[in-house]
Amino acid sequence: MTSLPSIACLQSFESVARHGSVSRASVELNLTQSAVSRQIHQLEGLLDVALFERVRQRMVITDAGRLYLKDVNRVLVDLKSSTSRVMACGGNANLLNLAVLPTFATQWLVPRLSGFLQRYPDVTVNFSTRSTQFDFEAEPFDAAIHYGSPNWPGAVAYHLMDEETVPVCSPKFETAHRIRKPADLTHAVLLHQSTRTEAWSEWFKLMGINNSHPLRGPRFEQFGLIAQAAVCGLGVALLPKLLIEDELTSGKLSLLFTYPIRSTNSYYVVAPEAKASAPLTASFIQWMIHEARTADQPVMQKNHKRLKKY
Repeated sequence: MTSLPSIACLQSFESVARHGSVSRASVELNLTQSAVSRQIHQLEGLLDVALFERVRQRMVITDAGRLYLKDVNRVLVDLKSSTSRVMACGGNANLLNLAVLPTFATQWLVPRLSGFLQRYPDVTVNFSTRSTQFDFEAEPFDAAIHYGSPNWPGAVAYHLMDEETVPVCSPKFETAHRIRKPADLTHAVLLHQSTRTEAWSEWFKLMGINNSHPLRGPRFEQFGLIAQAAVCGLGVALLPKLLIEDELTSGKLSLLFTYPIRSTNSYYVVAPEAKASAPLTASFIQWMIHEARTADQPVMQKNHKRLKKY
């Protein structure tokens, strides 16, 4: 059986590698220099590999050490995260670990989550952001919010809702640029989502409008950033209506035209096959499906007087 290094040895190795100095590492770890040096020697002896070259007063990491450091960093980060999760739950076994899309979580899920927690007051919900598919076997999630198709290897996908994107901007921007019809947007600054670079091209095509420069304009990684940019008057954005309900209701954003564009993708709650039927995970999935199907449509009701037809 292969011997494993102690956590203390790994911490000393990581600290020395980061500082390039035993003395600085000893201060950080609250150890003597000789203790840190001894742990480095123990680790090198166990691995039978030199992790550092001693150059004058500095510890220069070797190629083998640099390769090993990547895995050590991952192990230490995972251990720290696991320890924090256990400490945070206070012995509560009713933990629900979710991978979420950041803007969807902020604008749709979190405002509704109190309803779930009132029903299950002993549950602790942890959030981590993930924007793409991942391996449930490698990451400790009970469920994930996914946008795309229902195909996720090793997981079960439950449909939540379709997505309709609409063109929006601030009221001041709308007035200043005299936006009255879709063709007026060919002269406006267009805000783009970096993973949906063709969105505006498709919108103009569906509107039957010729725009020779539909890809021009600043790009943003998240819808939340685009929404804020639009609120601040930086341009016109194509945004999922379900993610900007508050901005439309408050009047921070103007819904320019009544014709929405329905995406071919949808929102899903996804769970690994091994956990999909677990009581807590199944309860959360059913709650999300219920919320998605019974959600009101206050934006269209409160803003119908402000919508423009063409």
